Amino acid sequence: MVLDEFINARTHDQEHQPHRIGSHTLKLKDDDDEGKGVVQVHSKWNNIHLSLVCVLLGVSLIALLDCCRSSSDWVLLGSGGSVWDWTSVSVVLLFTVLQVALYHLPVGQVTEGKMGCNGKRLKYKLNGLYVFLLSAALLSALWFGGVLRAGAVTDRIFSLVSAGMAVSLLLSLALYLRPINTHASAQVHYHNTADPLLRFILGQNMDPRLGIIDVKHFLMVRIGFIGWAMMDLNYLLTAIEMKTSLSLSLLLVVIFHLIYILDFLIDEGSVLTTKEFTEEPIGFIMILGEFIWIPFFSSLPVYFLLQRPNQIHFLSAVPICLLFGVGFLIYYLSNEQKDGFRRNPDDPAYAGLHTIRSPSGRRLLVSGWFGWVRHPNYLGDIMMMFAWCLPCGFSSIVPYLPALQCFHLLRQRANEIEDSCLKKHGDAWREYCRRVPYKLVPYVY
Repeated sequence: MVLDEFINARTHDQEHQPHRIGSHTLKLKDDDDEGKGVVQVHSKWNNIHLSLVCVLLGVSLIALLDCCRSSSDWVLLGSGGSVWDWTSVSVVLLFTVLQVALYHLPVGQVTEGKMGCNGKRLKYKLNGLYVFLLSAALLSALWFGGVLRAGAVTDRIFSLVSAGMAVSLLLSLALYLRPINTHASAQVHYHNTADPLLRFILGQNMDPRLGIIDVKHFLMVRIGFIGWAMMDLNYLLTAIEMKTSLSLSLLLVVIFHLIYILDFLIDEGSVLTTKEFTEEPIGFIMILGEFIWIPFFSSLPVYFLLQRPNQIHFLSAVPICLLFGVGFLIYYLSNEQKDGFRRNPDDPAYAGLHTIRSPSGRRLLVSGWFGWVRHPNYLGDIMMMFAWCLPCGFSSIVPYLPALQCFHLLRQRANEIEDSCLKKHGDAWREYCRRVPYKLVPYVY
């Protein structure tokens, strides 16, 4: 739900995944080799940083999930649970195979995305919404039929994270040892290095494909976002089984998450213009993020409430719902204004909006939503994410970590966008910043 580029008449660089860890600080360089199927990439990572991130990512996630439980049940202290079992590996593999099969459903539109290195636009199948609905229906049918006990899946949460790490490692090794080379997918060469560890972790291929399946698109949408929704639904079913853990707080967080995910799936094409999708190769760190970080870290507030139920009064839920609703409206309406102006800046609907003419020939909006704060869509995201943390109460900072990470990433992305816009629009951008002094939060920041 996050937009990568400030509003103008032609640019549309959208980031819809604020929790994603795939910020590799990669920078694509303009190079004549790109037309030959090679992309020169400069990375600021070194082997020590890469190794630490890969090792600590899964361990830190298990530790955070552990912190949601009673200290007497901490897995890392050997008090309960297991961090590995083959049943969990089977669950992760079955879910992945199911998503592969549903990807081929003859529903949804096929759309064009980024330009391939062969001069033709790559095509993507956008049926994520239908796949999610079928996956949710299958989960519900198995549960109602007594075939599946949601609590048994939740009890394996730590081994599921480990299984996700193992499957990520195997898939990454397969892509590294047997790279998928197509005429449309560019190969990645890292500037001043041929380090195999760098190529394995950050990736050596921009857009690998298996038949009609774009691997990057599949992992981001089907494994990441739909996996997140499935974990939320499983936690909800677990709470129903436990009875004592089902609360208004948990219901609110699950509903907020599902609204957020459904909005993304309805506008699935937005992922095709994200920075991760267009500029970053796919390697172990991205695959690992999709298999464990998005599904398990994003659903952390729900798991927290499952382990530590927090009862809130109906009257307390009202302002929380208002915060989420207002945040969603700010996000949605500001994006509608941006996209509409981008498509047709001469539309009479925008006749009353003030603009600044950029030396590049484009016009920058300086009124409406973008006259209130420079990144209103980011503000909407922040409000929604803190809204689904508030039902957890204030006994621990753990359920707030996804929102805090999001705020940090959005602030970082806003700075990157502003640097880019300053170079692109020069004095026009300086004038815009003078007229609209607040970046994210009106009268605060």
